[in-house]
Amino acid sequence: MKKTAKKTSSKSVGKSAGKSAGKSASKSAAKSAGKSKKARRQAKPVRDRRQAATKVIKVDYLARVEGEGALFLKYQRGKVEEVRLKIFEPPRFFEAFLQGRDFSEAPDITSRICGICPVAYQMSAVHAMENAAGVVVPKGIRQLRRLLYCGEWIESHVLHIYMLHAPDFLGVPDVMTMARQYKDEVERGLRQKKRGNLIVKTLGGREIHPINVKVGGFYSLPPWEELARLREELVQGRDEAWATLRFVKGFEFPDFSREVELVSLVNSQEYPMNEGRIRSSTDLDIAAQEFEAHFEEEHIAYSHALFSKRRGRGSYLVGPMARFSLNYPQLSAVARQGADEVGLAPGCQNPFKSILARAVEVLYAFDEAVRLLDNLERPAGPSVPVEFTQAARGAWATEAPRGLLYHRYEIQADGSINTAQIIPPTSQNQRTIEEDVRELVLAHPELDEDRLRHRCEQAIRNYDPCISCATHFLKIKKEVVA
Repeated sequence: MKKTAKKTSSKSVGKSAGKSAGKSASKSAAKSAGKSKKARRQAKPVRDRRQAATKVIKVDYLARVEGEGALFLKYQRGKVEEVRLKIFEPPRFFEAFLQGRDFSEAPDITSRICGICPVAYQMSAVHAMENAAGVVVPKGIRQLRRLLYCGEWIESHVLHIYMLHAPDFLGVPDVMTMARQYKDEVERGLRQKKRGNLIVKTLGGREIHPINVKVGGFYSLPPWEELARLREELVQGRDEAWATLRFVKGFEFPDFSREVELVSLVNSQEYPMNEGRIRSSTDLDIAAQEFEAHFEEEHIAYSHALFSKRRGRGSYLVGPMARFSLNYPQLSAVARQGADEVGLAPGCQNPFKSILARAVEVLYAFDEAVRLLDNLERPAGPSVPVEFTQAARGAWATEAPRGLLYHRYEIQADGSINTAQIIPPTSQNQRTIEEDVRELVLAHPELDEDRLRHRCEQAIRNYDPCISCATHFLKIKKEVVA
């Protein structure tokens, strides 16, 4: 009985042990298999989510801008789904303000559109009015207007180069930080801007929103002795413009190019400011009065600023890069030498090198201002009479620092403005800016959030847009959506 019981017990233990071991192995295998399946289930969705992740970058406020704007960027899997340069500043209705006002008020009213380039708005306005009236101003007045425009190009370009754009290339957040490390350069920039302002004040009556410009010429002419003293400053400015060129030459430029149609005034006699035909790098060659037959504006739901495009085409580029490429032969010998020294050639399509084009134009503007003063013909009077006895239509385009600026007016027989159309450079470049940002993101998938933010800001600043003179200190919101 004991023996039997023992056998039974032994079998029982053996079976139990085997069963237990079998169960344990089965459980272990099952558990292991379960873990593997779970791991596979967990791993696969995570990989898929990463592949399908949509990144949204929002720049709610573009800081230190002339106006209010934002940037919205949405992209995934090497595909940019949406780019919006959103201008949410309330409409200012300048064209509506002009309706019913006397034609002579246009220069003063339109100059208030911009505090940095008021001369550009005044020049486009006076030329358009004179075109409507069939008036041509004498050479001396034309020379003084061109000199005034040189002043604005200098002060606007220098502000952009030193205060707004250079920090991007130097790896500093703002010009205040830059001043601690590059004190001499910032002081040079301030001196150069002051010289540009001096030209504007001498001819325009004050540095910002000049008050001496009128249809037909000027309200008064500066004393000739004052212009002689101005020349001394401009010669010094021309010398220092070389230092500016060599400063920006040392910047490291992102390797990025995108083919875009270039549009600017072209003048066979001189580098264009006040006069010329509108031409492009493709097939365009028109008078300013034909502008609206070839270009159109459209409203985009997310922006209060109208977007301009070529009819039947699309985006195009205006500004220093377009002017330089289409008018290189008209630059002075000094300016061409400067362009050669920094390696800037006509046809350059890298928007990050626009700072080089601006530096070349600063050198040119100083050189041209000195030439104008040396060859100035003193006009018989500050202006010529302009009046209207019948309804008329006038249109003109000049080259603001940022690019082509078009004005068109319809005048009634009593001299009052019936309608006005103003198309600034920024509205013409907005679509191109968005396309640059889109291509930039695709070209650099390796950039992390901070570097991508900085590169997109820099891409916007390449154009020195009036609504976005600078975009430092941006707050970025990033969402990853499965």
